[in-house]
Amino acid sequence: MNWEPIILTAKLASVVSVILVIIGVPIAYWISFSKWRWKFLIEAVVALPLVLPPTVLGFYILVAISPNNLIGRLWVELFGATLPFSFSGLVIASVFYSLPFAVQPFASSFETVDRRLIEAAWTLGSSKVKTFFTIIIPLSVSGIITGIVLSFAHTLGEFGVVLMVGGNIPGVTRTVSIDIYDNVQALKYSEAASTAFFLLIVSFLILSIVYAVNRKVWSVWPQRF
Repeated sequence: MNWEPIILTAKLASVVSVILVIIGVPIAYWISFSKWRWKFLIEAVVALPLVLPPTVLGFYILVAISPNNLIGRLWVELFGATLPFSFSGLVIASVFYSLPFAVQPFASSFETVDRRLIEAAWTLGSSKVKTFFTIIIPLSVSGIITGIVLSFAHTLGEFGVVLMVGGNIPGVTRTVSIDIYDNVQALKYSEAASTAFFLLIVSFLILSIVYAVNRKVWSVWPQRF
């Protein structure tokens, strides 16, 4: 089994998960508490990767980050390298592709927080920022963990977006899903099978964590003192 694409994919998923926490939590908070009449348009944009074919999303991201457009041109001026077919380009594409898998669990968790607790904190003089970190976040831990784990798992299995934006450069953009595809194309079924089985086990463990956190599976066992 080739560990290089597995390590690269784990690195990509970890970076993407961290970025999605940083940008996804504020977006989810706004979606949960905003009273703007047209906020459903923002929700639709966030959820778009769920229904949009990965190749379509990958194509538009590739065009947006190319050196011919503003984002790609600024990146070249700042860092002296292009975004397409690079690890940085993969990170940007993966953030967009996995965004709903982080934002939706975050927002759902925020919406379950009792508004009376929030209003009581405000009445006692707590600022919105302090209320967010002392009331909302502690009561939304399960949803936040779910969003992080799902976005990590979703990034592990990316194929279409990764191939469109990053191509297939060993050690740079060749992720585990592309490695499996290449092995199948080369009729190396045993190598493809071992990598696919490893990914299957990892995905199963990740989903088990999600269900354990949300269903509080350990609470059914009697406590022993």
